[in-house]
Amino acid sequence: MNHFTTTSDGPPPGPGLLGRLARVSFRNRWRVVAAWLVAIAAAVGLSTAYAGDFAADYSAPGSDSRQAQDLLEARFPTQSGDTVDVVVHADGPVTDPEIQADVTALLDELRGLPHVAAVEDPYAVPGGISADGDILVARANLDVPNPDAMPVEDTERLIAAADAAERDGLEVALGGQSIALAEQGEIGSEAIGMAAAAVILLITFGSVVAAGLPLLVAVAGLALSGMLTGLIAAVVDVPDWSTALATMMGIALGIDYVLLMVTRFREWRAAGLETERATVATLDTAGRAVMVAGSTVMVSMLGLFAMGLTFMQGAALVTIAAVLVVMAAAATLFPALLGFFGSWVDRLRLPWGRRRPATLAAGGHVEPSRAWLRWGRLIDRHSIIATVVGVGLLLALAAPFLGVRFGFPDAGNNEADRSSRQAYDLLSEGFGPGANGPLLLVTDLQSPSDTDALPALGEAVAATDGVAAVLPAAVNPAGDAAMLTVLPDSGPQDAATEDLIHTLRDDVLPATGLDVHVGGVTATSIDSTENTAERLPLLIGGVVTLSMLLLLVSFRSIVIPITAAAMNLLSVAAAYGVVALVLEGGWAGQLIGIDTETPMPAFIPVLVFAVLFGLSMDYEVFLISRMREAWTRTGDNARAIVEGLAGTGRVITAAAAIMIAVFAAFIPSPEVFLKVIGVGMAAAILVDATVVRMLLVPAVMHLIGRANWWLPGWLERRLPQLHVEGRPEVYLPAANAPAGPGEPGADLELATTR
Repeated sequence: MNHFTTTSDGPPPGPGLLGRLARVSFRNRWRVVAAWLVAIAAAVGLSTAYAGDFAADYSAPGSDSRQAQDLLEARFPTQSGDTVDVVVHADGPVTDPEIQADVTALLDELRGLPHVAAVEDPYAVPGGISADGDILVARANLDVPNPDAMPVEDTERLIAAADAAERDGLEVALGGQSIALAEQGEIGSEAIGMAAAAVILLITFGSVVAAGLPLLVAVAGLALSGMLTGLIAAVVDVPDWSTALATMMGIALGIDYVLLMVTRFREWRAAGLETERATVATLDTAGRAVMVAGSTVMVSMLGLFAMGLTFMQGAALVTIAAVLVVMAAAATLFPALLGFFGSWVDRLRLPWGRRRPATLAAGGHVEPSRAWLRWGRLIDRHSIIATVVGVGLLLALAAPFLGVRFGFPDAGNNEADRSSRQAYDLLSEGFGPGANGPLLLVTDLQSPSDTDALPALGEAVAATDGVAAVLPAAVNPAGDAAMLTVLPDSGPQDAATEDLIHTLRDDVLPATGLDVHVGGVTATSIDSTENTAERLPLLIGGVVTLSMLLLLVSFRSIVIPITAAAMNLLSVAAAYGVVALVLEGGWAGQLIGIDTETPMPAFIPVLVFAVLFGLSMDYEVFLISRMREAWTRTGDNARAIVEGLAGTGRVITAAAAIMIAVFAAFIPSPEVFLKVIGVGMAAAILVDATVVRMLLVPAVMHLIGRANWWLPGWLERRLPQLHVEGRPEVYLPAANAPAGPGEPGADLELATTR
């Protein structure tokens, strides 16, 4: 192992690429800021002219439900788009002439609204009126392919027309995915997250300038990446909720990365460096860790492409774009801003921001607080207990995931005062729970004999256990395809409905001699869930492997990548457990507005894994890079762990607090998907930054000892030298040059400045 020494045979090496880029940005700060303003303006203009609409196809490629949907789009174009259920409940029979006149007037009005292709007549369509006669349902077919493509203002017109038709004794409710989307509204998650981050930064730094720099960089990154989202949507399918995910990731990472670099910049200033040299030193040390951390996030998001789902790929692309913009801002805009405000970084201090004069340790770096030093030494003395406690806590948090129920939340999980929830309940009351998730059986009629076989098909399906009703087959005008609507006995989220679909596909339909596909929203969600579950191991294996290789090259160690992967998987499992707990709808669910037992969408674990694994690697890079810096300086494993933990503890906890606040801003969202992501990510970051990084990682590293830094000689010769920790000795004043192991000053007691 080569350690830093105070002597050199030649001039010290110059700064690396990031350091040189920082110097150029610092000296040309006006041009850099102007370039960012031009880039944002250009992105705004391009987005205004060419931005695409949000779209998401949640079906599984090649699945039976996807084939059914393709056949519907080709042979039944008016019935292949999104639909709205118009549900009417009357105090008396809906066939009463006065009530029928009101219903007919409402349906006529709906037919004239934008994007309404056709509206059924419930008085003429079989199954339109409930057995009790007091509830009817009319299906309105829209000319948009999916709910995301329906303009919210046009959906609001439908809701307004239904509200206007209500009177005493007549209740009207609209159901469907587009209705649910329109009722969700919007919540200022970005503003909430930024406000919380500002408070945490002010508390952490105690300086308006130091706290403002991360916010300025995050706002600039958000302005640019937000405009790029629309351009990406013009090329690929991007779900509407992915913009919130990318925004929160951009804010959180932008603030966290600059938080790390501001902290290091202040240390270099305390070490006696003037502003420009401190800026170069910051990017050449902490900036390297930021680039590696951002790369791990992108590797994790790239893993979503392994799922083979277009909406996952769209979400990954907009998030990767946000991360790239953040990394670019950290490397160029941040040093430019230091050119303006670097000398003011410790001014405009708040009352709690006063600090003692900086005291330099033997290595020339500013030392952390005594509290973090005591914590590090406590873990060193009790590493076995810390390991057992940490693993036990994570496993306890993960336990609820063992009983998780996968599926897609529907209107039955919405709040009781929404029209979509009321329509769901009325349909269940009048037509049975299966009316909220009808199955669409679609067949290609190859010959007249296939048409003659349709009655037998209907009888075979009706005789199947779990089928409540089968509506008469509808044949398209060309006579080459037929569709049967099947109402199950059970609701869309019931396991019995999934069993029924498999029974129809495996046993009933093949015996009819027709090529029949089972589609509909319920069948699509079940197929998507199964497809996602099958591909999840591929995602996990690919992301973990790539991340381990990146850490192997970065830290030149065999053990560190393995332990990091194990710790991150434990963090992910704990996050899954917390999400499963709130979805049970008990006391934990009610805290965040989930009152009913709700299934977990299968893509949520995928997204949580990809995002959390990348963010966990961020903290791992921040922590281990500081430990490695101490290890290369001292060669003492225990000291390196304590020093690295103490040197980053404050930064990681502050960064985690910001992450938690930003992701917790999702929780008030009325959309279950975003609410669940917010809960999972906030809980995961809390666990990862406390139990994992501040307890479990240092405890395990103490147990492993010097083997943490072992690398076979043959591999060491072949791996490139990234120097993630940078070369801090290059920038230290001569009087503060670090002492090598065994040299005077190498074992001085750690000092404190805060």
